[in-house]
Amino acid sequence: MPVYEIDPLSDDGWDALVRQHPRSSVFHTRGWLQALARTYGYRPIVFTTSAPGEPLQNAAVFCEVRSWITGRRLVSLPFSDHCDPLVDSAAAEADILGHVLERVIRDGYRYAEVRGRAMGMEEWPAITQWRPSEQFWLHTLPLDAAMESLYRKMHKDCVQRKIRRAEKERLGFEKGRSESLLRSFYQLVLRTRRRHGLPPQPLEWFRNLAESMGDRLTIYLALKGDIPVAALLCLSNKDTVVYKYGSSDERFSMLGGTPFLFWKIIQEAKDQGMRRLDLGRSDLDNDGLVKFKDRLGATKEILTYGRYSAAGTASNLTQTAKCVLALVPDALVAASGRLFYRHMG
Repeated sequence: MPVYEIDPLSDDGWDALVRQHPRSSVFHTRGWLQALARTYGYRPIVFTTSAPGEPLQNAAVFCEVRSWITGRRLVSLPFSDHCDPLVDSAAAEADILGHVLERVIRDGYRYAEVRGRAMGMEEWPAITQWRPSEQFWLHTLPLDAAMESLYRKMHKDCVQRKIRRAEKERLGFEKGRSESLLRSFYQLVLRTRRRHGLPPQPLEWFRNLAESMGDRLTIYLALKGDIPVAALLCLSNKDTVVYKYGSSDERFSMLGGTPFLFWKIIQEAKDQGMRRLDLGRSDLDNDGLVKFKDRLGATKEILTYGRYSAAGTASNLTQTAKCVLALVPDALVAASGRLFYRHMG
């Protein structure tokens, strides 16, 4: 079956498909794609078997990443925890992914990668020449239960006790997407990424994301007096709230700012009729993060990415970034993020 290409930033059919397809997520939305394009120059491309002029019945969205360090490649999608092909049949999925494979060979891309939730490790080999690449845990907290039940499912010592501590300390709470909240959040991002030995995402990324996503983006900030101690950035789509970024000041970790904010988000999501909190992915060997999400009451499943490589794999910048960051003065830490992240998508 022929496969066609459309621009999701200008085609209203893409928006309609994202609204109605059961496998769509916030990472499929035009706002997310606009932020990727504005910040990193990635070009989004949608592949579909629906002919021009027909309603869009199926599609898979990729971004074209051009990097002199990591090579040209097609990724679905950069900096997105998951991005399923929005298909209505296995045949359509095979046609679209087969076309992407042909594009990789024809146009000299280094590889193509799909970061889908629906594909398991055993399914990728069934799609000719696509192979499993990376695996992660994907954490989800269902919100169907009553508020009291959600609270009881949280770990008594590591979560419930810290929420009570935050309330006892009278931590302040602000939410929104104002410039002042964005800057407070970003100062904590700088501190957190430095602590983890990684470059921070550029401020422009978060500013573009806030502008592109509008009221689908909310920053939650906990304060001790006028000092920001923890912050979370969440996105929303349909019946799901997505926790995407978190940061904190380690000097105030005992105050329970992060569990306090998660509890605020859960309460707000329940009030808005949301059905789930997507807590994102975790590396399989990141025991601390996995345990924290487990202790919030989340369930987890294996998330398997699939890749077709025409000319080896892209360079891994993470270790290089850690080595360089250790030598970079504080004033240049933010600039290091602008240098690295465009090549890491």
